[in-house]
Amino acid sequence: MQTTDTVLMIEPIAFGYNAETAENNYFQVEQKGSDIQSKALAEFNTFVGKLRSKGVNVITIKDTLDPHTPDSIFPNNWVSFHKDGKVVLYPMFASNRRVERREDIIESIGSQGFEVAEIDDWSFPETQGHFLEGTGSMIFDHDNKIAYGSVSLRLDEGLFREFCAKYGFTPIIFHSYQTVGAERLAIYHTNVMMCVADQFVVICLDCIDDELEREKVIETIKNSGKEIIEISEEQMQQFAGNMLQVQNKDGEKFLVMSQTAYQSLTSEQVAAIEKCCEIIYSDLNTIEVNGGGSARCMLAEVFLPKK
Repeated sequence: MQTTDTVLMIEPIAFGYNAETAENNYFQVEQKGSDIQSKALAEFNTFVGKLRSKGVNVITIKDTLDPHTPDSIFPNNWVSFHKDGKVVLYPMFASNRRVERREDIIESIGSQGFEVAEIDDWSFPETQGHFLEGTGSMIFDHDNKIAYGSVSLRLDEGLFREFCAKYGFTPIIFHSYQTVGAERLAIYHTNVMMCVADQFVVICLDCIDDELEREKVIETIKNSGKEIIEISEEQMQQFAGNMLQVQNKDGEKFLVMSQTAYQSLTSEQVAAIEKCCEIIYSDLNTIEVNGGGSARCMLAEVFLPKK
């Protein structure tokens, strides 16, 4: 199944700009002011409210003050929850993000009626400088067992291939870039330039500079039976690729995105999405600017079986 009706979200307690991740996350901009945390918390709460109002099951867990984890609002990078009961922990680029991996969060998910059969810890390679940042780096087409991965410092190609072999995914490997000043630099996470839903894929093909890689991605998507909804690099910069499809307890599907992303879309793109599912969008500006991530990054899908 491509979509789940349950997501984990981490409530921020000391959200802010993370200089460590900003080294290669070119979406981040440091805003000055003492109200960044309070603004982020307000955005978080409104977002949670919108999801719950549509019947999506949102499990919220508070961050901790110690250790200080300014990016904990983006849990999908360090953990994924699978339908066979496995919980996977991932190797993280920024050392201050590694402490986001909390056993009590996994225990809390288990206490909500989900079965945790095994914890599969892939974090060790981070000590050797190799990273694979969860569903930030890997975009899963669950129904077709395809994993899309854009190579960057946060997606080690060898680790990606190893993960796909173990979990039964076909890896589709490519390189994607964004224009920063006068340079073309690697996009830090695949999930800012593409999103796979049940009937369509939102993707910035202009980011894939290599023509053969681009053609391979297009062919793979078409062969999987999904429609391509193409976005521009300018729209990608507005987080229009950072979306996630979820469903509610009645099986109704929704594409979740930020207000920034929604406002960047053309009426034709909106219509193409809405013929498949309803759109949920929320203002996440403070989180986007300081954190360099958006709606999809804030949602860790829970596919675990129920007890």
